[in-house]
Amino acid sequence: MTGRRVAVLVNPAAGRGAAGRAAEQTVRVLQAAGWQPLTVTSRDAADARARARECVASGADVLAVAGGDGMVSIGLQAVAGTRTPLAVIPAGTGNDFARSLGIPRDDTSAAARLIAEGVRRSVDLGRCGDRWFGTVLTSGFDSLVTHRANSMAWPRGRARYNLAILAELARLRPLPFTLRLDERVLETEATLVAVGNGPYYGGGMRMCPEAALSNGRLAVTVVEAVGRSELVRVFPRVYKGTHTTHPRVRTFTARSVTVESPGVFGYADGELVGDLPLRVQCVPAAVTVMTPGQE
Repeated sequence: MTGRRVAVLVNPAAGRGAAGRAAEQTVRVLQAAGWQPLTVTSRDAADARARARECVASGADVLAVAGGDGMVSIGLQAVAGTRTPLAVIPAGTGNDFARSLGIPRDDTSAAARLIAEGVRRSVDLGRCGDRWFGTVLTSGFDSLVTHRANSMAWPRGRARYNLAILAELARLRPLPFTLRLDERVLETEATLVAVGNGPYYGGGMRMCPEAALSNGRLAVTVVEAVGRSELVRVFPRVYKGTHTTHPRVRTFTARSVTVESPGVFGYADGELVGDLPLRVQCVPAAVTVMTPGQE
């Protein structure tokens, strides 16, 4: 496996330089393994998307992305439906796609070694229009929280997300949703609706615990209308995935899901997708990723 070409895509300023340091460590690990890494720097998201596609088009044997789920999302748009594998070097706040794949999140060298020593695994992706996502598409309360958190410059990390939750709790209201789950139609008032290709989002919350990356189906979690005090009581259970036992939480699986609610928007992999209605499909084996394991 020596002599293979790896493009390491990074915004060196992301995470106050954490992504840049992770990319540098990845290059050192790959060089020691006899690979040919090339660091590809980007200025912003638009530049990163263009450079990711250039790397795939130029014939890179692996596209590695150093960063969080936002950078993973950029990588997925470039490699989905191609034969180019994606390698994830976690260097973000959430790292939920890496979490779902079992990629080390606190050991850059171990994550980098998967490029040379790991297993190539085909996994499903969610597709919404021309956008691919690996984790969860959210709408309602959680998309409002994500939107607010992304607009805040302070504080950083988990504290910023928690502060956004408090701000949106003050504005909490039930929303009318219409869901189309394959051939089934469900109309309900809900606090939030999440469509999961994988189980995690928001830095380790198991919003869709029934989701699996290789089962050809989407997992849907519907939190029906609840008051502030009840939501505050139930929401911490999301980290263990036990919220699904609450009587106001319903779960479904489907290959295709359409989510409708007036004036509501959706986020996937922490990135804004657009206003509802949105139709999501599970695309089996849409991407190849480098993961731990034995051949």
